Amino acid sequence: MTSLTAESCGAELNPVDFIQLQQYMEYSSMRVKEVVKEFNTGGKLVQHRSGDRVDWTGFSLFLKTYLEADNLPPELCQHLFQYFQDSELCTGDHANEGVCLKAMSCYFSVLEDGKPREKLEFTFKMYDKDGNGYLDKAEVDTIITQMMRAADYLGWDVTELRPVLEDTMTAIDADSSGTVTQQEWILGGMNNIPLLVLLGLKMAEQDSQHTWRMKNFKKPTYCCVCEGMLMGLRKQGLCCSVCKYTVHSRCANKNIAPCVRSYVKSKAEIGIPAHDWIRTESDSTKCDHCQKKIKTLTGKRCGWCHHMRHDECLNQGPSECDCGPLRDHILPPWCISPLLKEDDGHGACGEGRLMNMTSEGTHLHISPTPENHPLLVFVNPKSGGKQGERVMRKFQYLLNPRQVFNLSNGGPSPGLHFFKNLQQYRVLVCGGDGTVGWILDAIDKADLLVSPPVAVLPLGTGNDLARCLRWGGGYDGSDLRDIIKGIEGGVEVPMDRWSVQVIPDNPQEEGDPVPYEIINNYFSIGVDASIAHRFHTLREKNPQKFNSRTKNKLYYFELATSETISASCKKLSECLSIECCGVPLDLSSLDLQGIAVLNIPSMHGGSNLWGESRKDEAERDASLPEVITDHDTLKTSSQDFSDKRLEVVGLEGALEMGQIYSGLKSMGRRLAQTAQITIRTLKALPMQIDGEPWMQPPCTIHIKHKNQANMLMAAPAKSSGFFHLK
Repeated sequence: MTSLTAESCGAELNPVDFIQLQQYMEYSSMRVKEVVKEFNTGGKLVQHRSGDRVDWTGFSLFLKTYLEADNLPPELCQHLFQYFQDSELCTGDHANEGVCLKAMSCYFSVLEDGKPREKLEFTFKMYDKDGNGYLDKAEVDTIITQMMRAADYLGWDVTELRPVLEDTMTAIDADSSGTVTQQEWILGGMNNIPLLVLLGLKMAEQDSQHTWRMKNFKKPTYCCVCEGMLMGLRKQGLCCSVCKYTVHSRCANKNIAPCVRSYVKSKAEIGIPAHDWIRTESDSTKCDHCQKKIKTLTGKRCGWCHHMRHDECLNQGPSECDCGPLRDHILPPWCISPLLKEDDGHGACGEGRLMNMTSEGTHLHISPTPENHPLLVFVNPKSGGKQGERVMRKFQYLLNPRQVFNLSNGGPSPGLHFFKNLQQYRVLVCGGDGTVGWILDAIDKADLLVSPPVAVLPLGTGNDLARCLRWGGGYDGSDLRDIIKGIEGGVEVPMDRWSVQVIPDNPQEEGDPVPYEIINNYFSIGVDASIAHRFHTLREKNPQKFNSRTKNKLYYFELATSETISASCKKLSECLSIECCGVPLDLSSLDLQGIAVLNIPSMHGGSNLWGESRKDEAERDASLPEVITDHDTLKTSSQDFSDKRLEVVGLEGALEMGQIYSGLKSMGRRLAQTAQITIRTLKALPMQIDGEPWMQPPCTIHIKHKNQANMLMAAPAKSSGFFHLK
């Protein structure tokens, strides 16, 4: 990768440095402007600032605070410090005394997520060096240089970007005064697409506005504006995530066709299914009307049914749109409309309506259609490395963007509130088991008319709940259309949820906070929680190392091997006691290092600690008592996450866990099946709930049934081939 350098000194970051920095930023929730305040009068870091410069210690503390990482690689810190020290704003007589706060703050603000208006305002203030309220030519040139550097490291093809930005800066100066005021900077910048994409615009702020991102095209692709080919070795042009409209960077500010609408703006359009035709790459595709081949850029595609037609065939086929194969899941724009003033006061407003807000402040509501089951999609963009972001973009293309919600922007409440009064809809959670638990808690608290069935697209590491519901152990990048069609064929099943109360023996004794008050999957004490706690601690210190499911499993295996040797939780039975519905368990004769309390038949990324049971045994479960401790009876007891009972299993150590996971051993030690459990510990022990570990001082733990969640189980996988037939 060719690096753009500071013209005067040749300072640069190598690609590895930049990749590390991006990885840290993805796992950080801090904002640049929040940390910069600490260098002002009264801030915690003010002693490290001298004028507009920050010393080495202050810079290190800035990175530690902003990236929320205690153990940053020293080489990365040094390279970043040198980079900003040698940058244009830090040159001069005092350059060696530190780094320029303005330069580094603007650089990080350009890279982090945020609203374009906020970034433009912050950038203006940072580069208005003399604070006179306007930017002169030198200050504007500095901004362009910084953005060119960021674009280069982000993988853009920057050969044509500088003239685009320079022309933009000239246009922003609306009164041609030679200087740019803050108002001119914000208003002009908001209308400049390459600049907004470079600043990190993720979602369109207005309806029918494209959601742009730079993209590397793997095959010849043409600009929908000038019809020229997108050239370059890296990210050659802009592509809309919602409609796939593609343009050159230089053409993005021209009079381009709008994106598909996400709602209708008048009552007359409600319930009228109409096509939204978008110019798109259509080479070698057949027209759905005349069945003839569509040549490059001579046809359009409907954003909802995805039918393709020649330009001359647009008005010859059916005018009504049926939303295509995904019609049961799409929330079409003609079902979403503004909430008009005359609707107020009819008992339909406020909590009774399905609200959403446009950028203009207009409230939207849904006019449900009884024949479909729109899919409410929640995506955790930080799950599965980069998978979350890619999945979100794909769903925005396949469905209405207004039914796809980024959990980083306000959590699940906006989506649940928007769908609140619908009678028939489904929820898809794209993330790990922790994300699923988050959504289930939100559904509990949302006071919905119905409890929607919840399906899972597994993006986490273990994905135990997704495995039990047959959604698989991890998303492999397959076509999301198949996932959506699988949801249509899913079966609703109730799943038990359990409340857990942890009461410390000594409230004054410090311990880690208990992560959850609800158990969806499992609770455990001892060996497996010890491994999970060490894994969690390492990930907190070095988040950039844990950016893929494969890497996470390798680290977990390494820690499990270490735990096998150290046996940190041996003689666990001497440190705790267990009562199941008031019946004490006798653990004195057992050499255990772990106790697992199971709600679902999967743990540790696919281990069934309870073991399999024969199908004919399931019929006996209805007549069994609320607690079973007899060893012979437990041998024939099956596990069911809908039976309002928990399974208690003993583990002999990390080696046994590995044997069960690999299939060398069928199960752990079955101890009990119970409707309620109380555990008392005598010393500090590692514990975990649904994969979230903590270290807990001596305490009493009460677990009892809370309610049942409405989940969606995928249909059994179809067997293929003669040898798979049963």
